[in-house]
Amino acid sequence: MPRLPVLFILATVVIESMGIGLILPVMPSLLREVQGVGLSEAAVWGGVLSSSYALMQFLFSPAIGNLSDRFGRRPVLLLSMAVIFLDYILMALAHTIWLLLIGRIIAGIAAATMSTAMAFMADISKPEEKAANFGLISAGFGLGFVLGPAMGGLLAELGPRAPFWAAAMLSGANLLFGLAVLPETLRRQRPFDIRRANPLGGLRAVTKLPGLGALLTLWFFYQVANWVYPAVWAYFTQAAFGWEERMVGISLAVYGISMVVVQGGLIRVVIPRLGERRVLAWFVPYNCVLLFCVAFVQHGWIMLALTPLSALGALVQPAIQGLASRVADDDAQGELQGVLASITAIAAIVSPLLMTRIFNLATEGTRDFPGAPFLAAAALMCVAWGLLPRKASRAQA
Repeated sequence: MPRLPVLFILATVVIESMGIGLILPVMPSLLREVQGVGLSEAAVWGGVLSSSYALMQFLFSPAIGNLSDRFGRRPVLLLSMAVIFLDYILMALAHTIWLLLIGRIIAGIAAATMSTAMAFMADISKPEEKAANFGLISAGFGLGFVLGPAMGGLLAELGPRAPFWAAAMLSGANLLFGLAVLPETLRRQRPFDIRRANPLGGLRAVTKLPGLGALLTLWFFYQVANWVYPAVWAYFTQAAFGWEERMVGISLAVYGISMVVVQGGLIRVVIPRLGERRVLAWFVPYNCVLLFCVAFVQHGWIMLALTPLSALGALVQPAIQGLASRVADDDAQGELQGVLASITAIAAIVSPLLMTRIFNLATEGTRDFPGAPFLAAAALMCVAWGLLPRKASRAQA
C-alpha cells in the first residue's frame, strides 16, 4: 500500500474521531456552564448534540459516498478536512447552546466522509485484504479516542475551549499534508444518481445484492447497542465513580489504546484464522455479557479493568464490513460504505437520545442507577445475537 496517502487517510480518521472523543470529557462541564443545569439534565442536552451530529451523517453519507464514486476520493477528502478545520474554530468560539448545536451539525456533515476513507482503502486493497485494512481505519478511529479524550481531559484545565483550538491546528496541518501527498484512486467513475444519493435510495440499491440486507440488519442492532459508550460515558462515570474530566479522559484513552491494539494488530491474526463468520458468532455474545457486567460495576478500578476488554468486542465491526465489501462491486464500494455509515448514523441518532434519557430517568431525584443505559444496551446486543446464526450464514454463502 502507498504509505504517505494511507498515513493521510489514517490521520483524517483520527482527527474526525477526535471530534467525538475530544468533547466527551469537557461536555458535561461545558453544558452545565452554558445552560446552568445539573448533570442529569446536561446528559439530555448532550444526547441532543450527539444525535444532531449523527443525523447529519445519516443525511449526507450516501451523497458524499456517491460523489466520491463520481468525482474521486481526493477532492471529497480534502474538502472535508477544510470544513473540519473551520468547524473546530467555531466550536472554540461558541458560548451558547445554539452555536454548539451548529458546530455539531457542521461536524456531522464533514465526518460523513468516513465512507470515502473506507472506499479509498477498498480501492487499494485486494479482496482478501479488505477486512484487515478496514481494521486499520477502525484502529485510526481508536487512536482518535486516545488523543481526543486525552487532549480534552488535559487541556480542560486551560478552559473548556482550549482543546478545540488544538484540534483546529492539527486539522489545518493535515489538510496541507493531504494537498501534497493524496493521489486519486478511483479507477472507474460512476454517474451521480440523486435517487441513490439519499439515505433511503442508497439503502434500497445495495440491499438488492444477495446477503447484504441480512448484514445491514445485524449492523444496525450492533451499532445501537455499542453507541452507549460515547453517549453516556462521561455522565455515567461522574455519577457512578465521581470521576473528573482528567479521569474521564484517561479512561477513554485506555479504551482508545486498546482499540488500536485490537483493530490495528489483533484483527490481522484473528479474522484470517477464524474467518468473518466465526468472529461474529463468538464476539457478538461476548459483547452482550460485557455490557451486562458494566451496568452493575460498583468501583472505578473494576471499570478501568473492563475498559480494554470492551475494545476486544470491536472485532465485530470489521468482520461485518469485510463480508459486505465482498458482495458489492468495485464501482459501488463508496456507495456501500456510505450506506453502512448511514445505518451507523441512524443508530447514533437513536442511541444517544435513548441512552441519555434512560440515564436521566435512572438518576433523577432519589433514583441512583447510572448503569441503566448499559443494561438496555446489553438487551439490544442480545437481539443482534438472536439474529446472528441465520443472518451470518446467508451472508457467508
